[in-house]
Amino acid sequence: MHRKICAIGNSRGVSLPADVLEKLHLAVGAEVTVELDEAQTKIIIEPVRKKKYPKGIDRKFVSQVNEFIEKYRPALDELAKK
Repeated sequence: MHRKICAIGNSRGVSLPADVLEKLHLAVGAEVTVELDEAQTKIIIEPVRKKKYPKGIDRKFVSQVNEFIEKYRPALDELAKK
């Protein structure tokens, strides 16, 4: 299917057909990755799928740990050097 590139602010975009989004279970606000395959001159757009945690792992706890790491990354990096 052919689509046109359109202006979106200072960026450019392409509209995605509703039936394709529906088949992939994607809606407005869903996250996708955009990659360039230079060898084949292709743009690859793929849905970002949420990580599935093993049974017993609390997502909220994982989120809190990740926030802690980001907040204190410089200090943690220095500690790792010692």
